[in-house]
Amino acid sequence: MNKKKIFNDPIYGLIRFNHEVLYEIIDHPYFQRLRRITQQSLSHYVYPGAQHTRFQHALGALHLMTRALEVLKLKEVYIAKEEYEASCIAILLHDVGHGPFSHSLEYILANVHHEDVSLAILKKIGHDLGRDFSLAIQIFKGDYHRPFLHQLVSGQIDTDRMDYLTRDSFFSGVAEGIIGYDRIITMMNVVNAQLVIEEKGIYSIEKFLMARRLMYWQVYLHKTVISAEIMLIAILKRAGYLLKNGVDIATSDELNYFLNKTKSTLDINDNSEFISNYMLLDDMDILWMIKKSVNHDDFILSYLCQCLLDRKLFKVYTDASKATIEKWENARDAFSRKYSLSASDLEYFFFERTETVKQYDNQNGEINILLKSGEVKAFSDLNTFVNNKEETRIFRFYPVH
Repeated sequence: MNKKKIFNDPIYGLIRFNHEVLYEIIDHPYFQRLRRITQQSLSHYVYPGAQHTRFQHALGALHLMTRALEVLKLKEVYIAKEEYEASCIAILLHDVGHGPFSHSLEYILANVHHEDVSLAILKKIGHDLGRDFSLAIQIFKGDYHRPFLHQLVSGQIDTDRMDYLTRDSFFSGVAEGIIGYDRIITMMNVVNAQLVIEEKGIYSIEKFLMARRLMYWQVYLHKTVISAEIMLIAILKRAGYLLKNGVDIATSDELNYFLNKTKSTLDINDNSEFISNYMLLDDMDILWMIKKSVNHDDFILSYLCQCLLDRKLFKVYTDASKATIEKWENARDAFSRKYSLSASDLEYFFFERTETVKQYDNQNGEINILLKSGEVKAFSDLNTFVNNKEETRIFRFYPVH
């Protein structure tokens, strides 16, 4: 029986699940594809261990979901069997719509968000398995009349965030990202169908928010990681330009489908070919194209592919002073003269990028704290110093040569 299948997770140990349908989903080719989608894109250029996958993350988030639901049941929160199963399905498939290299290529290959693809795939897998996933779809979309179930899937302090912070910290070796997920889950409760955290867990919430902020600046938005990502994007942009102009490039059929199309024409709701091609696409397609394009006749494509493979990444200025901007502009002029590049060609090599991180954005919902008195208060009312606090950094990238 599939129910006896056990996963040996490096973080949580031996884990298993109680619903047969979860194993049917895990065995589906669309879910198995997540083994070939990296969780942290190109972070391994800075943190060599960060090569884990969306497959591992999805299983970890599912495990935390089951633990959270069991804690709530122990606190006499009624959760029907159907709600339990549907919540698990929703979290298991919450990231199934990610494209190659996860967030790095969001909106690059197609003008669609990965959650919209995940929703379409959730429906497709339900159809393939002959199962009714309508309740899971309601919870996934936040349409169900018991909001706390959606908040466990996608909220300010959901099982998705708890797993990716814990997992990404573990594999990157960045201890600043460690959170007390056990205590946070233990402190969960439900009041008026809304997820709350009991007052005793408020310091764990503060630690969670601080860890998330540090992981963004130290890992996800590390200047070298961003450098690798914008080079990857530049490669795909150039490959698409060449293909549209009749230049041959070594690509898979599914990658060729997206590179040859205009992003605005790739609508998941209108194009029947979209899903079939998208779900055949993974990191391997792009890596193979990059490897094969190192010796391409086009200088821009060849240069970018060779540099990315050999980790000759773009350098970066983080100082926004007038003198620094002048140096960056002088580097543009020198590079243009050296390789006889036009202004449009330089757009593949010189980038300005602005990143902003909010420590706690209560515009997207609050973390509600259940006080010992029984009153529920918003976290931002109890900790005004984190409310909408944000940091912005400007990066200017240029080629090493």
